[in-house]
Amino acid sequence: MRAGTGDAERLFENGGPEDWLEWDRRVRVEEGWYWPVDHEAGWQLGAGSRVLAALDSDEALSDEELAVVLCRQDGRIRQRALERVVGRPRLLPLVAVRCTDWAGPVRERAREVLVEAMDAHAAVRLAPLILRLAHRQRGAFALGLLEQVLHREGPGSLLASGDRTARRFAYRLAVEGGRLPAAELARTAALDDDAAVQGLCADAALAATADADVVDVLLGARAPRVRAAGVTGLRRLGRPARAEEFLADRSALVRACARYVVRQLGGDPLPWYRARCAEPAPPPGAAIGLAECGQRADAELLWPLLDRPEARVRARAVAGLRALDVTGVERMRRLLDDPAPGVVREATLALLPSAEALPEEWLLRRLGADRPRSERVSAWRLLDAHGEPARLRAAVALLEGGEGDVRLRERAELVVRRVLRWGTRDRSAPEIVGLLERARLLLDAPA
Repeated sequence: MRAGTGDAERLFENGGPEDWLEWDRRVRVEEGWYWPVDHEAGWQLGAGSRVLAALDSDEALSDEELAVVLCRQDGRIRQRALERVVGRPRLLPLVAVRCTDWAGPVRERAREVLVEAMDAHAAVRLAPLILRLAHRQRGAFALGLLEQVLHREGPGSLLASGDRTARRFAYRLAVEGGRLPAAELARTAALDDDAAVQGLCADAALAATADADVVDVLLGARAPRVRAAGVTGLRRLGRPARAEEFLADRSALVRACARYVVRQLGGDPLPWYRARCAEPAPPPGAAIGLAECGQRADAELLWPLLDRPEARVRARAVAGLRALDVTGVERMRRLLDDPAPGVVREATLALLPSAEALPEEWLLRRLGADRPRSERVSAWRLLDAHGEPARLRAAVALLEGGEGDVRLRERAELVVRRVLRWGTRDRSAPEIVGLLERARLLLDAPA
């Protein structure tokens, strides 16, 4: 696409940081004599002689024309163009780009122009672009100027920017400057969808205060990182009973923080876990929590949980038994038929180290299209753990079955194509030869 007047207008109106960088690259790479066309005026800039002459005279140049000459390969042209950009806010993004210019005179003049133009409004507008330019060899100047202005004026609307990098930058400056109260930091940590902003604000909120209301906001967050920060804050409040409520949290990080707080306040989480696992309706996280801090003998409390009606309890119990390294092939094998995919997934993980103890023919039958997807994925993973011949048999069986599951078919094709290309240790075996021949026909691969 050639850089015409319409292209520049779209850039001025809706251009993001990547658009400005691409404009600079494209004009430079496709230079020739690369100028916009003004159809209404009835002239074309052609070799650009008029524009070059206008740079040294008082003749007016449009923003669109300057947007091109600011990116020319000739540094002298870029420098002369910078003399025309003062008072033209639409061209400030290209001024910021020229602040990283390889040519010293161009770079210095661009920096002078940017310093004069950089107010709070310009800082917010240019922040996403400057943050990307900061990774360039000479990008530190504009970044330093941006930080200076925002430290003085405050990040303002940049806290709500749609650019994730800019929002993170704005919150960092706001935290460093102490511009946000602890309550607002806690709300942001609990509600924001960016993990980096969540962690930054949660830590800052706790550093600013140990107020119970602030900690409660963090404890109610969906993000594990934020809940964990709230649990840690309970230590300063001296509330071990509240920390115990998070010993069975769904997040391993939160459970670990809760155990730390309970111990620091003189408690012991192990009896709590044992008591919860013995209850008629144990919380799902109690089983895996017990495994995380218990002993192999605690497996006796987990085995009965495999028959609980709650799928999450069964899944966490299997995960706990695996963590304690107490798994039996037959006991886990029956769970491969569990109606809950999460239980099947955990049982599969528990059986992978001893997959060869499971009959291959039995696993191959479980690949049938009439089986639930969780069972078929489980069978594929266990057959894969059997070794190369079993893996190839499973792959061909899936392909011959007209596999409708896209991801499973992709895995099967990958296995077959790898063997067709690189071979296998048993390639001369009659069965392998037959499998490969069937695979070639299925995939229409060359012999």
